[in-house]
Amino acid sequence: DLSSTNNTTIYTCPTATQSIVKSILISNDSGSADTLDITLTNSASAIFSVFKAKSIASNTTVELLSQPLIIEEAEILKAQATTADRLHIIVSFLEVN
Repeated sequence: DLSSTNNTTIYTCPTATQSIVKSILISNDSGSADTLDITLTNSASAIFSVFKAKSIASNTTVELLSQPLIIEEAEILKAQATTADRLHIIVSFLEVN
């Protein structure tokens, strides 16, 4: 649950690991549309926008990825909702050592 409008860490890739993100599901359980940002921060603290102001319609679930996303060691996947307590996120991934 994205319970605030803060930038929320969803996943940090462990040391000596790569992760293959297969799915990012966003569910909006409110009666109003909302938007969110998904970013990836690398080990040098550079921030890359994966999705910027992605609109999610009311009472829907959306799959954001059309292709797998590779996350390297120490990279951080974050999400930030425009409105608190509307959006829920589920990330499905495989860690590879």
